[in-house]
Amino acid sequence: RRRLAPLNEDNGRFLLLAALIAAYLSAGATVFSALESPSEAAAQLRWNRTLHNFSRIFNISLPELRAFLRSYEAAMAAGIRVDALRPRWDFPGAFYFVGTVVSTIGFGMTTPATVAGKVFLIVYGLFGCAGTILFFNLFLERIISLLAFIMKACHERQLRRSGLLPPNFRRGPAMSGVGSLVGWKPSVYHVMLILGIFAITLSCCASAMYTAVEGWNYVDSLYYCFVTFSTIGFGDLVSSQNAAYQNQGLYRFGNFIFILMGVCCIYSLFNVISIVIKQVLNWVLKKFECRCCPKCHKSSARLGRRNAITPGARLRRHNISMDADGQYDSDTEGRRLSGEMISMRELTASNKVSLAILQKQLSETANGYPRNVCINTRQNGFSAGVGALAIMNNRLAETSDSR
Repeated sequence: RRRLAPLNEDNGRFLLLAALIAAYLSAGATVFSALESPSEAAAQLRWNRTLHNFSRIFNISLPELRAFLRSYEAAMAAGIRVDALRPRWDFPGAFYFVGTVVSTIGFGMTTPATVAGKVFLIVYGLFGCAGTILFFNLFLERIISLLAFIMKACHERQLRRSGLLPPNFRRGPAMSGVGSLVGWKPSVYHVMLILGIFAITLSCCASAMYTAVEGWNYVDSLYYCFVTFSTIGFGDLVSSQNAAYQNQGLYRFGNFIFILMGVCCIYSLFNVISIVIKQVLNWVLKKFECRCCPKCHKSSARLGRRNAITPGARLRRHNISMDADGQYDSDTEGRRLSGEMISMRELTASNKVSLAILQKQLSETANGYPRNVCINTRQNGFSAGVGALAIMNNRLAETSDSR
């Protein structure tokens, strides 16, 4: 009977993440149901009591009263409020609306009511959301490059203080670019810490502004900042909706800047956290790898030893053919079966290849070419991945070393 092929690493990671997300959603639903369900039931009971009391006191039938309340709900959905609000579809209001559309925030306090507006929104959102996601990815690339440049400068300064670098050491043209980062990459955990601190600081400053201008309490302001910056956009709290504010133009500009920077920062932070989650999944998969098959587990443990020298591994890594060296003798072939021994001929050839590659890398670095130009030249444009994960893999240390 034919045995089923085992899952590869990508499929295993996908299934494990799907199971964890399902468990996470179930746990969240349980917690929110326990927290919010009693309050909802109590509010519904109070509303029914108020409705019956109002109908009895003013001698209005319940069907008529409910029909009036439905009309009020329809007016509220159209943007009509009892208190004076600014117009929803003037140019500032429409600009606020399209900003929430392309950023996928989608508060829902303003929606197109005409058929032409709904059709235009479909076409407009298709290209607008795609362009905004591209903008977020470019922002992520540049903020990671900036952090890497600063962290590399601090790293070199620390090396100078410890005496590992000469005091007069200066980076050349190939080393001075932000995108090259030759020889050193920042830690994903340090980048996550810096982005987290920046996101918390930005949220606290924005919450202080919303508390002072909108009149919300500080917890509600923090809640609004997270819901908005993460593009969840419930719409229960929406800023800049009153008819008039003190220093209205300055407040609207500050609100726009805080939302733009907050969304970009939280997007970058989410992508860094996703890399960390991916590393945790890889660690879990390694822990559970081949537990059901002792033979495979034994072979994997033998071949995965860090200090073991496997024959031809270095040569296969660089796609170097060894046909010119002829056939190996019987003694060499006998020792190759152990999986940890290597012949002197193969070791010498391996050292020659390593020396040649090292000389080539030093020559290209001295001439101003980045080291990654000469490696993996046979790969196509999608070999390193696309999107935010590819940006993080190329610029952070742990992910690029573990691929």
